[in-house]
Amino acid sequence: MSNANYSLTTFSPTGKLTQIDHALTAVGNGLTALGIKATNGVVIATKKASVSVLADETSLEKIALASNNIGMTYAGLGPDFRVLTAKGRKEVQKYWLQYHDQIPVSQFVQRSAGIAQEFTQSGGVRPFGVSLLVAGYDDDGPQLYQVDPSGSFWAWKASAIGAKAKGARSFLEKRYDAEMEIEDAIHTAILALKEDFEGEVTAHNIEVGVIRTDRQFKVLTPAEVADYIAEAA
Repeated sequence: MSNANYSLTTFSPTGKLTQIDHALTAVGNGLTALGIKATNGVVIATKKASVSVLADETSLEKIALASNNIGMTYAGLGPDFRVLTAKGRKEVQKYWLQYHDQIPVSQFVQRSAGIAQEFTQSGGVRPFGVSLLVAGYDDDGPQLYQVDPSGSFWAWKASAIGAKAKGARSFLEKRYDAEMEIEDAIHTAILALKEDFEGEVTAHNIEVGVIRTDRQFKVLTPAEVADYIAEAA
């Protein structure tokens, strides 16, 4: 039986919420993003594309800070990512006001996933058309999570989302090493993006974010990215 005639919050006879399938299609059409957890940090990297040669490249960002010790990227709809980022930052501030401490990565992920799930069961809204990769560092060490539009989330050693996720994940499965340190992880992330990249990988069409043992998430500058690309060649 077709799932087409069932509303956003109504299960179809096959047990699906069809709007979730549509949201995952939006994710699958998005630019590839990936993350790798190392022994001493986490790296997330993503493709990015300019809408025009006239666009200001400095305004094109696909990696955002949720707090000092947490950064995230996405595949899917950019406006939805901005809304989830804003809501996630509010959760960070709520935790700080209550406990006067940085939010643990797992708590941030659970709260972000809860927000995503609420939008699958409420009238007048739709699910967010993004999957998130969340990288952070807290008392439990470096952590990498993926959050999907349904509100499902998992911890990963390495993962990829977006249009070329299957190829990137296959590459990571072959190259991942549990003893990998952060510098090797950065090089591996760049090589994974190169694997299915149409054209040349440059500091202008990819973005890289890193968190190390200092627990300060940092988006690498174009010059730093260019150096890592040269080293990974």
